[in-house]
Amino acid sequence: MRYQDLISKDVGGAISGGLDSCTATAWLTEKGARAHCFVVDLGQPDETNLDDVPKRMLACGAVEAAVIPGQEALAEAGLQVIQSQARYEGGYWNTTGIARYVTTALIIRELEKRGIDVLFHGATGRGNDQVRFQLAANMLAPGIQVYAPWRDPAFIETFGGRAEMLAYCAERKLPVRATLEKPYSTDANFLGLTHEAGQLESLCTPAAHVEPGMGVWAWDAPDKPETVTIRWEAGVPVAINGEHTSLVETFHQANRIGGQNGVGIGVHVVENRFVGIKSRGVYEAPGMEILGQSYAYLLQLVLDRRARDVYDALSRQISTQIYQGYWYDLATTTALAALKPLLPLMTGTIVLRLYKGNIFFEGAEDTPHSLYSSDIASMERIGSFDHADAEGFLKVLGVSARNFAERQFQALEREI
Repeated sequence: MRYQDLISKDVGGAISGGLDSCTATAWLTEKGARAHCFVVDLGQPDETNLDDVPKRMLACGAVEAAVIPGQEALAEAGLQVIQSQARYEGGYWNTTGIARYVTTALIIRELEKRGIDVLFHGATGRGNDQVRFQLAANMLAPGIQVYAPWRDPAFIETFGGRAEMLAYCAERKLPVRATLEKPYSTDANFLGLTHEAGQLESLCTPAAHVEPGMGVWAWDAPDKPETVTIRWEAGVPVAINGEHTSLVETFHQANRIGGQNGVGIGVHVVENRFVGIKSRGVYEAPGMEILGQSYAYLLQLVLDRRARDVYDALSRQISTQIYQGYWYDLATTTALAALKPLLPLMTGTIVLRLYKGNIFFEGAEDTPHSLYSSDIASMERIGSFDHADAEGFLKVLGVSARNFAERQFQALEREI
């Protein structure tokens, strides 16, 4: 899709209020489109007053600009990420990825109310976000077309990068806050921050080059450990340190507690983007790390060996699906549904000790569905597990082991 297709048309923008949003909105307006801009309230830690964003967009030529409430929807999506333990490539909670789906779904509702059939966004042609916006929109509203300025040759020819965009905005006196000296870019929501690009593209730039936005680096955290108690009921965190909170409040409290102890701050990952290139990011997600780790400890108590195998496979699948843009498809829907039978079992109180970026298990209480029994597991001469019963068990296992020794082991030429 090209800008010529948008002349005299109403288009809806998923915007953040940053340099790309301001530039794209002003450029489209100059080309004859009527831009309706929407920013979703995701509790962005880098925005002191989200109501300022619509004002900036109106100053950039938008015919309409509004803030859409989204914190509850993001909290629900974040909880599903925790329940599935979906860390991309085992490294980090994909907080930016999951937020793109919430943003797309909420903005599409607004477009449908207004009869607008074009969604535009500022994601680049090299990243994953363009895929997430595109596929989410295609799956939720196939009648809506997606316009990406960074895939339009005319836009690319005009703006080669940040320098050209800043010059364009300065010439038109647009209210952008970005500067050419900014060392990296940041995507923000209350689940976490993603820092990338700029000076972070060099692997000689340490992760500590990032100024944390949700806490402190581990070495700057207090020298005294802090204990935090998370109460889970049917897979939902309902209280922190004995205080009952809403899901949104739970995330905010966990962020505060984790951040001040350096938990989940500055996770460095060189990852494989879906578009086929490697990229480097530095991530912050203190609340996700606390809640996610406490849930992981509860999983250890509830899942048996076979259920664990199934769970781990689903977790890897969901993590990849989130990253690659398929949150709404059949595979993700099926995988999430497969996890639902576990949720009624995920009840208990998990106590953690936090210290300088680390999380330590402190205790588990009131876990009615735990399969762990100190009586059965005991190595002492007590309990209901009779050690002598293992004799027959080992004889049965030994049948296949001896058969392997006689027929295959020597052919493998293994060194002993």
